[in-house]
Amino acid sequence: MVAVVESNNSKIPILDPSGNESCVYKRSIARTVGAYVSSMVGKRCISCTTFNILAPIYKRLDQQNQSLRESDFRDSWFTRNQAILDWLLYERSSVICLQEFWVGNEELVHMYQERLGNAGYIIFSLARTNNRGDGLLTALHRDYFKVLNYRELLFNDFGDRVAQLLHVQSVAPSLQNQKGSPQEILIVNTHLLFPHDSSLSVVRLHQVYKILQYLELYQTENKLSHVTVILCGDWNGSKRGHVYKFLRSQGFVSSYDIAHKYTDDDADAHKWVSHRNHRGNICGVDFIWLRNPNESRKPLKTSWAEALFSLIKCHLQKASLGENDAFAFFKADNNGDAITYSAFCKALRQVKLAGLPHGLSFLEINDLWAQADVHGNGVINYEEFQRMWNSTWLEQIENNWNDSMKDSKEGAEREVLGFMVENAYLFPREVEKGMWPENYSLSDHARLSVVFSPVRIQGS
Repeated sequence: MVAVVESNNSKIPILDPSGNESCVYKRSIARTVGAYVSSMVGKRCISCTTFNILAPIYKRLDQQNQSLRESDFRDSWFTRNQAILDWLLYERSSVICLQEFWVGNEELVHMYQERLGNAGYIIFSLARTNNRGDGLLTALHRDYFKVLNYRELLFNDFGDRVAQLLHVQSVAPSLQNQKGSPQEILIVNTHLLFPHDSSLSVVRLHQVYKILQYLELYQTENKLSHVTVILCGDWNGSKRGHVYKFLRSQGFVSSYDIAHKYTDDDADAHKWVSHRNHRGNICGVDFIWLRNPNESRKPLKTSWAEALFSLIKCHLQKASLGENDAFAFFKADNNGDAITYSAFCKALRQVKLAGLPHGLSFLEINDLWAQADVHGNGVINYEEFQRMWNSTWLEQIENNWNDSMKDSKEGAEREVLGFMVENAYLFPREVEKGMWPENYSLSDHARLSVVFSPVRIQGS
């Protein structure tokens, strides 16, 4: 069930790139997905901003001389980052998640710590592994949150990527359940690997999978079965990508798309952008994902297998292989009418999903094989391949999961706290129309801000 609550026009403060203030009036839409919303819980909202601020060590000043970077010119990076801080402090979001934070420069780090700290923020920063020079910064305002726990996730993978997990508790009286317990939220800040080529698709899926595995483990260990999760960051992939679909299968919704009533369909995929990359391409890659308690989702392992098979299918379709040709490709020179394990492994190597340092591991290949070989007879026949190709093999798994959960939900109805998306906006505003303004110089990413309102959700 989707609940929609419309509010009065709200005044959104806007600054132009030079720092001048103007105002835009925009209709505020509050939406939530997957559960019955009984009522608004007070009027106090929280806001969240995610922003890849483009580390000076990566900002190119001359396309003809790629080695000339902003990090060599203090006045340039100092002025730009002061302007970024001016923006952030003007908006005063409850949660600020920054990517490409230049942790390797003490002066810049001190600048952010001092100005954000003086404004009432608790600050956590994390460098990427192998001394890459940049990393993440997450700041939470003391007026809204108390930090219960902070964890660092080091992927130690091909891209040296990292993530921050913060377990926070609301300090606002309006963010309490009927028993008076404060609302608890899990917040993640991350920056996924840039897809330099198709072979890195597995790495990016791995990074998301590790985050979701860690979240699942953390929730189990801390008995957080009914907690809202917010994922922020630069996901380096669009709505058409496998990461997007993977997260959607796990019950997450894109806050910006919910606020603007955009769907997952390709027709809505390019209505907004948030990044102009080093190749000059514009795309929408920055997201604030929301998952409320009790949101319907598949078992994590099932979603992971589905994402991998979808990735394999995509690689083969790019090579103009249909279902029959793909089966022949996997079958290789086997004279029989089935795919053998050795041929399966060979095919994965040929599409660059295995056999590389950052490809699928031996155990992951075995797990995929075990799930595809439904009959357990050591080969995959055409019927089993069809189920794998069309993902219909997952339907039975999902149905079994739903049936097994049904009994445990009986009589377990309870009220929990979640969030609705009140509003979401990108700056500069041109990107909301799929255009990138040439006069924008704060970053090569747009800043995304979302306003959430607390709601009581009736669910199991």
